[in-house]
Order: sequence, then C-alpha cells, then structure tokens
Amino acid sequence: MFLCRPLALATTVALTMATPAAADDRMAVLSTYADIALAGYQDSFTTAQALDAAIAALIAAPSEGSLAAARAAWRAARIPYQQTEVFRFGNPVVDDWEGRVNAWPLDEGLIDYTAGDYIGAYDENPLADLNIIATPMLMVAGQQIDAREITPALLQSLNELDGIEANVTTGYHAIEFLLWGQDLNGTGPGAGDRPHTDFVQGAGCTGGNCDRRAAYLTAASALLIDDLSEMVAAWGDTGEARAAVLADPVAGLSAMLTGMGSLSYGELAGERMRLGLLLNDPEEEHDCFADNTHMSHFLNAQGIRNVWTGRLVRIDGSVVEGPSLAGLVATLDTAMSLDLTARIDATMVKMQALVDAAEDGMAYDMMLAPGNDAGAALIMTAIDGLIAQTRGIERAVTALGLGTIGIEGSDSLDDPASVLQ
Repeated sequence: MFLCRPLALATTVALTMATPAAADDRMAVLSTYADIALAGYQDSFTTAQALDAAIAALIAAPSEGSLAAARAAWRAARIPYQQTEVFRFGNPVVDDWEGRVNAWPLDEGLIDYTAGDYIGAYDENPLADLNIIATPMLMVAGQQIDAREITPALLQSLNELDGIEANVTTGYHAIEFLLWGQDLNGTGPGAGDRPHTDFVQGAGCTGGNCDRRAAYLTAASALLIDDLSEMVAAWGDTGEARAAVLADPVAGLSAMLTGMGSLSYGELAGERMRLGLLLNDPEEEHDCFADNTHMSHFLNAQGIRNVWTGRLVRIDGSVVEGPSLAGLVATLDTAMSLDLTARIDATMVKMQALVDAAEDGMAYDMMLAPGNDAGAALIMTAIDGLIAQTRGIERAVTALGLGTIGIEGSDSLDDPASVLQ
C-alpha cells in the first residue's frame, strides 16, 4: 500500500573529537547542541527555499530538465534536514512538530492517482484512495470538505486526515511523491518515474488534473518553508526549544542522549532498517519514491555523530562546533568516551558502505530483496553498528549520572517473532 545518484556529499568520516568540555561546563555543551540544531534547521530552511524555486521553474515550464532539477533540489534539501532528526527525540517542541514535515510512510492514493498493485482503501484507512488532486469536494466521515482551492492551509488541515497517521499530505515525502510518483519496481532496479507532462497545463497534460497537481506541489513547498522557519525560530536565541534545553542541565543532557539513543536504536536500526529487512518489503523504505533511502540513513547517523562530537559541517562548508558531549564524558571516563567515539565512527563506515553500494547500482530496495544475501549483510552490519553504539550511549548516561532515560525500542529488534506473525 505504501509504494514508493544522491548529490555529491563529503562523506569522509573525521576521527577527531571537538574540544573537551570541563566537568562543570555542562551548559556550554548544551549551548553547542542548541547552536548545531539552529544551524541544521537554518540550512534546511535555505535548501527548502532552493527547492521551492526549482518547483516554481518546473511549474512554469515543465520539461525533463526542469523536473530533474527539482528532484536534485529535493535531494539537496534532505542533506541538512536528515541530520536534524536526532533533535526530535527528547525534545517535545521538535517531536510535536516533526509530523508536519517528515511523516512517513504515506498512502499516496490520498494525494494523487496510483497504478500497479496499489490496493486503495483498506480497513485501517478507508481514505487511502481519496485522491485530493482529482477531487475538489472531499467526503470524509460523512462531512464534505471544500478542496477546490489547494492552499498550504488546506494541506495542513488534511494532514493525518481522520486521525490516520498514513494520511500524510504535507512535508518532504508528499513533495517527493509528486516529483517522482510511485516506485513500481518492487525490489528491482529503478525509482519512481513520473513524467514531466503530469505538470503541463492544458493540451499535453498526462495523469489528469495537471493544474491541481501543480497547485498541490506549490502549496506543499510553501508550507514546508513555513514549517521550517518555525523550527529555526524555536532554536534561536529566544526560542522555546533552546530555552527548554538550557533550563536544566540534567534534563538538557538527557534530551541529547535520548535523541542519540532513540534514533540509533528504535527508529533507525529498528523501524527504518530491521523492519524492512525482516519483511523483505521495499514499502518500508524511508525515501522510497526517490530511491534516496541509503542517503537518508547515512545522514541520520551523521546527525548522531554531530551531537556527540559537538561539530556540524554546514552546507556552505563552514563549521559550527564547541564544547562537546564527547569531551564532557571524557572528563569523567576517558576510555568510555573514546570507546563510544570509536563505535560511532565504525557505524559511519558501515553506513558509507550502504551509500557506496547504492551508488554502484544496488539501490536500498534491491538490498531488501529475498535472496540478496550481500544486500542483507550490508544492512545488518549497519544495524549491528547502531545497536553497538546505543550500548555505548547507555553507558554514557550512567557516567553522567542522569539516571534512566527513555530510549525508544522497536518490535523488529526486541520481538521480531511478533512482526512476522
């Protein structure tokens, strides 16, 4: 039901640690954390603006070239954003907001036409084939919704329609679907292949409703910019996310390690990687329409490393860095800090192997195919690295005297038999 070459990126893993923080300088470590969050969301905002410009060019003059440029801009926009997901867990301000920009998976039939073996409406989601683009007046739970004008406000009001999480109408993945269309290749080679003529106005339009498809894409892009600007403000000097982190050193450090641990274990190793491998299901890919999943995973792991080392390389090549969590732990237990750094660096090497394989022709959905032992080994090796670094994160929590933090789990790791039932 969820059908679904990255841009050049400097992926060399640096092994140096940021300047150690003094034992009583926890606030300085938290300030670095907030500064990295701010820079990451600023870069996400900037690249979303570039994506918006590319989308405007596509709508103004649809062609293979303008569609390719919009797709490239989408991939570029994922580079800074995926590194910010480490701030989601442990920070309620971010977690409450995240569903507006990165909710996944989505039932794409809610948005536009579908083909192939897309099953349409099903028991858990009777709206999975609603097709907003083709339906100016929507009927939901016996109530009519006026969708004749597709605006950012309309899309925001329809997100998670009828309380169903798969009813995603906004954010990166809605835009991704509109730029690529369904990936109908299963575990075979190839991403989505929506034609540029789906955006041609008047004669030559394919897929029907090209005017409404263009309006949807334009509105979703504008809304993404608005949503990201909100998070930039939240991490600014007077923002609520920064204030919450700096209000209490213990709570702030707990948020940092909760984010690192939950993204490492339950979210990335579990829901985004192990689940798909258990099911051999390409519908569990994160960036499924664009075949960008390998980069998405790599960048999530890089975001964890950014927080640990107190260092972020921005999209313009400049560096934000300061007193680090790695340095703070080192003042308490140098060997423990070095061990976790080594584990995180080892994970990055394994994630790089995923990227290299995908760029060499084995896309992530192909790695999930039954019988692809080489692909499965690449994924499992990376999962094992994430689990190992999570164990190191838990030791750091103990060293810092933070008590117990809530690292998210995943049935795919904790109870795989239940997933296969």
